[in-house]
Amino acid sequence: MGVTAEASRKSAHTSLALFALAMGGFTIGTTEFGAMGLVPYFSQSLNINAQQAGYIISAYALGVVLGGPVLAVLVARLPRRNVLVGLMLVYALANGLTGLAPNFYWMVALRFIAGLPHGAYFGVAVVVAAELVPLERRAQAMARVSLGLTVATILGVPLASFIGQAVGWRWPFALVAALACATSCMVMRTVPAMRVTLHDGASPLDELEVLARPQVWLTLGIGAIGFGGMFAVYTYAASALLLVTKAPAVMVPFMLGIFGCGLTLGNLMSAWFADRALMPTIAVVLIWMAAALAIYPFMLHFVWSILLAVLLIGSGGGGLGVPLQTRLMQVAEGGQTLAAAMNNSALNIANALGPWLAGIALAAGGGWGASGWVGCGLAISGLLLWVIAVLDIKRPTGSRAVETA
Repeated sequence: MGVTAEASRKSAHTSLALFALAMGGFTIGTTEFGAMGLVPYFSQSLNINAQQAGYIISAYALGVVLGGPVLAVLVARLPRRNVLVGLMLVYALANGLTGLAPNFYWMVALRFIAGLPHGAYFGVAVVVAAELVPLERRAQAMARVSLGLTVATILGVPLASFIGQAVGWRWPFALVAALACATSCMVMRTVPAMRVTLHDGASPLDELEVLARPQVWLTLGIGAIGFGGMFAVYTYAASALLLVTKAPAVMVPFMLGIFGCGLTLGNLMSAWFADRALMPTIAVVLIWMAAALAIYPFMLHFVWSILLAVLLIGSGGGGLGVPLQTRLMQVAEGGQTLAAAMNNSALNIANALGPWLAGIALAAGGGWGASGWVGCGLAISGLLLWVIAVLDIKRPTGSRAVETA
């Protein structure tokens, strides 16, 4: 009885810790995606045009790309719980000040600063989540952390949009600041103190050593290119819904919510399969996403069909993140924090690559459905990188550290 009770208490405490880590993901997701929905409001308030508003969104993504790897190396020696708390406090401060930004230049600078902790937080959080559970449940634990971000697309982003419309665009950033502070408190109370790395004598140099491993770069490449397919469609789906499907504007947030549901379902389902067959799961998700993106151009003329397509594409995108993160945990032994942070940088490169290529196709007269063809090509390109990664594993000179996959 005593052993059972102790196991139950330990399981409950682990669940609370994972919830606290996921709360950070929810906070980050709310402002990352929610800021896009606030563009019309802060553009008018700051008296800036659409192009300048785009610079503000890009500044955050640039902060994520640069901040994740750099901070991951700098904090390699520090206790992970303290790092998580510190990153969330910086996030709270940057978002709180964003709500007070007096002009365009301050807005750009503060969004860049707000993006810096993003990748590092997820990089450290997934490593902590993996160490809280047995080896066979690592992918599911990391999925619970990522679940916070996907749930944000269903609940947090619409809430931020509602607050922005009701009381002004500055208040959603204040909400995010409060959520970040709450996350810091929860992490401090629930996440146990842990060893810094999987071996003694950790140093920033240990983290940098993973950059010499081909499998790390191949995995990051699958994310940066394959994941771009989802963003190619996501960026222009609202325009397609209004201009091709001819749906009323009220359907836009509903469609984005459907997309968020797809992300969440894909995240949960792929985690279960990834714990059992990791590399095959990545391949199946890429094939699924390529197929969903290929049919998207044919699904634009009816509300029910475009919603179905968006759900399928979202499930593919949500299903890719956790397996790739798990794969990086395997191939980056000794530098997992850096690799996990770089994964977020890779996904933000996808966030830029997909819309950019789809925009070129649209400008060339391809029509709104062209974003689906572009996305399909990116998903297939990611699959080709997966094939190269598998062939590299099978080579006698391939990385010995990855043969557990």
